[in-house]
Amino acid sequence: MIIIDKALQARAAAGNPIKVGMIGAGFMGRGIANQIINSVPGMELVAIFNRDIDAAKRAYAEAGIEDIQVVTTKSELEDAIARGQYAVTEDAQLLCHALEIEAIIEVTGAVEFGAHIVMEAIAHRKHVIMMNAELDGTIGPILKVYADKAGVILSTCDGDQPGVEMNLYRFVKSIGLTPLLCGNIKGLQDPYRNPTTQEAFAKRWGQKAHMVTSFADGTKISFEQAIVANATGMKVAKRGMLGYDFTGHVDEMTHMYDVEQLKQLGGIVDYVVGAKPGPGVFVFATHEDPKQRHYLNLYKLGEGPLYSFYTPYHLCHFEVPLSVARAVLFGDAVMTPIAGPLVDVVTTAKIDLKAGETLDGIGYYMTYGQCENSDIVQEQKLLPMGLAEGCRLKRDIPRDQVLTYDDVELPSGRLCDQLRAEQNAYFAPQKVLAVVG
Repeated sequence: MIIIDKALQARAAAGNPIKVGMIGAGFMGRGIANQIINSVPGMELVAIFNRDIDAAKRAYAEAGIEDIQVVTTKSELEDAIARGQYAVTEDAQLLCHALEIEAIIEVTGAVEFGAHIVMEAIAHRKHVIMMNAELDGTIGPILKVYADKAGVILSTCDGDQPGVEMNLYRFVKSIGLTPLLCGNIKGLQDPYRNPTTQEAFAKRWGQKAHMVTSFADGTKISFEQAIVANATGMKVAKRGMLGYDFTGHVDEMTHMYDVEQLKQLGGIVDYVVGAKPGPGVFVFATHEDPKQRHYLNLYKLGEGPLYSFYTPYHLCHFEVPLSVARAVLFGDAVMTPIAGPLVDVVTTAKIDLKAGETLDGIGYYMTYGQCENSDIVQEQKLLPMGLAEGCRLKRDIPRDQVLTYDDVELPSGRLCDQLRAEQNAYFAPQKVLAVVG
């Protein structure tokens, strides 16, 4: 959306920048802070929450901000904003409650904590930009219901691969083609990776080992493609997606898919390992008009029936502020569920699991996530990956077996479980009563 830059310039010229709060100050959060503060006129990152307040201070310091106020109450935060002073806090609720903050950027990757924050932000009518595919892929549809009722935007973000896919999908649709595949390009996929195997890579780039592992073991891409499916109406061709290994260019992959199967499924989400241009995204689409197919061939897109469109990069934190502007200034979500879930991420044993063990979190040692169509998830009572952490095993589970609700005891009192149950009920298929006469 090229119009965003002009709209932000207008807010800057009017002396009325968009005021943003950020939840989380890890590797990606620090990048977002630096981007907003130094490269986005018309927007101010007025407050940062982090459990470790020193990390919040670091995010500001790395962006060149030294004059920071620690706040512990809503009035202190609002006073700091009024005085133009940047604030940090260990109380995430303050950012949700502060009247001047228009939008919240959620960058934690945590499901239970994220659920509390998003619900609180929505209740106080803040737009919410999530860099949290794990939360979105677990309870995004019901969070969207609450956001709609409150009249606010709930959106994933530009820059991250799902958002880049959605922008490309919208472009392809806007020029009259029918997208049938949204794809994500990966460099590695090994479900048995863990924080020990990924430790060196994580240290090299200043990231956390479990976060890196969630990419390597396929869990992250499963969540990413699930939320793309839920925003487009697409499904997966099989559990875990097709996931081809292919070292050529994605343009050369159009012949690898059955167009009729894609149409029957309403389109699919998928990924490929090793293809060029990595790490980008791609959309395969069809056109029913033979006249337009002739033009597409002239413009070097080939003879079809599938035409390849791709974006050769994703710039993560560089583009997140654009998502905030889209929500606040235009009421436009980058990507959000269109209805109930169509694809979920299910919990799969990474190792042989033993009865009595408590499952660790996403990107750790015990489980990895796979995409599965939501009707199958409901029918087989499969355990969502976003709810697996903290569950206690009732029985032994062999490696690579998908877990069900019957295999575990859920922790008590979690909001994420409550919202998941509410989502299941809200979007349950309506039973049609037969009329006997």
